[in-house]
Amino acid sequence: MVHRMRQSSVNRRFGATSVAAVALSFLVIGLGVAPDLYGTRPAAAQGLGTGTPASTVAPANPRSFADLVKTLGPTVVNIKVTTVQKVGAFQWPQGLEEPFTNFFKRFFREMPQRPEDFHTQGAGSGVIISQEGYILTNNHVVEDAKEVTVTLANNQEYRAQIVGRDSKTDLALLNIDATQPLPVATLGDSDHLKIGDWVLAIGNPFGLSNTVTAGIVSAKGRVIGAGPYDNFIQTDASINPGNSGGPLFNVKGEVVGINTAIIPFGQGIGFAIPINTAKPLIPQLVATGEVTRGYLGVSIQSITAELARALELKDRKGALVGDVVSGSPAEEAGIRRGDVIVTFNNTAVKDSRDLASLVAQTPVGQQVTVIILRDGVERELSLTVGKLSSGTAKTEESRSPAHGKLGLLLQDVNPQMAGQRGLTANHGVVVVGVQPGSPADRAGIHKGDVILEVNHQPVNSVTEVKGAITKANDEGTLLLLVKRERGSFFIALEKKA
Repeated sequence: MVHRMRQSSVNRRFGATSVAAVALSFLVIGLGVAPDLYGTRPAAAQGLGTGTPASTVAPANPRSFADLVKTLGPTVVNIKVTTVQKVGAFQWPQGLEEPFTNFFKRFFREMPQRPEDFHTQGAGSGVIISQEGYILTNNHVVEDAKEVTVTLANNQEYRAQIVGRDSKTDLALLNIDATQPLPVATLGDSDHLKIGDWVLAIGNPFGLSNTVTAGIVSAKGRVIGAGPYDNFIQTDASINPGNSGGPLFNVKGEVVGINTAIIPFGQGIGFAIPINTAKPLIPQLVATGEVTRGYLGVSIQSITAELARALELKDRKGALVGDVVSGSPAEEAGIRRGDVIVTFNNTAVKDSRDLASLVAQTPVGQQVTVIILRDGVERELSLTVGKLSSGTAKTEESRSPAHGKLGLLLQDVNPQMAGQRGLTANHGVVVVGVQPGSPADRAGIHKGDVILEVNHQPVNSVTEVKGAITKANDEGTLLLLVKRERGSFFIALEKKA
């Protein structure tokens, strides 16, 4: 499990619902986001992240980072956040006997018996990216904030305004009206980072301001389950709660990442958002306070080795379309379920995340060319990228094992199930059980899934599924179209045990 790292503490007026709240001092904030297709990529804003690079460049095997830190330290700020929550009046614990009743009465004698405000204070870090007072940090640091205070390295404090936030990339932009010239960090190019390069993290872990840690780039392109833009830099430079939103510098003194997540109890495992993810979003945050994202309208998945065999593909490149949203740009362009998108806007698509990023970088309303594979034949389609809305996101039953070797227990869809799952009656077959360790279990089929197709043939009953399985080669692979929650996708199920 990966955790976001805003450091939090609690200051509250008496009136909490639980005695346990008194002991609360630190919170590790976790944040996940749901996959989606979005994004535009405007040019970087002028004047943002264009400070003078540090004059000191560390050698390949530096003996000291002291001169570099002296230059970079003033560009890093401490961020304090106050949020307010309403809580009810204290309720006496039920079933208490003496002497506990008298103890609680004495302890809470002065406690107001009415709803009070519950004040939560959190802390994080940020980096100054312009003389105009713009500061880049994490969204989860300032999310739900009622008040934000920025403290500079020289201990000057300013009330900060939240200019814009983007929860999908966990980035936020603040602004302060400084009365003094500000030191500005330079935004580098995270694409040029190499595994093994030296990096520095500067921030305020556990409230310890201007803490510096050094390490190397441990990995790039890490997927940690935070969202569709998972492309994190992994570093062994020590990162802790309170480092959230702080910069990761290279040895040229350039910001190459924004520190954002850790693995709890992990040693030397921290994650930073690549600065190249942030740079194209900054102008939009400045201009409108939010990010406008492109929209394709497909549910996609990467192609596994099993899917490649089942679909008779030559390789695993491209993004497999599991579903197409009605009325979406994809449907209007003629994209169908089962198509493999191999090129988008003249750029090759490596996998589903690659396609999500490409769509995100395309301006809304732009006409693009998409090349798909359908039945082994390439087809060229033209579509106009849409705009992602902010909202996006009993009869007699037949119940029988479809095939003992596969470990599936299936049931026909009745009207009640159809209504719950957004299906029409007699549409698909519900998985009501999966045998642990079976081929179905290993393929990733879950209880509650709805099987819509077997080897591209629609199935509307358990009998039809059993017939399709029997018809297939005993040693072959079954290609199942499965609906789970609001999306559908393909699963390759190996028949052999």
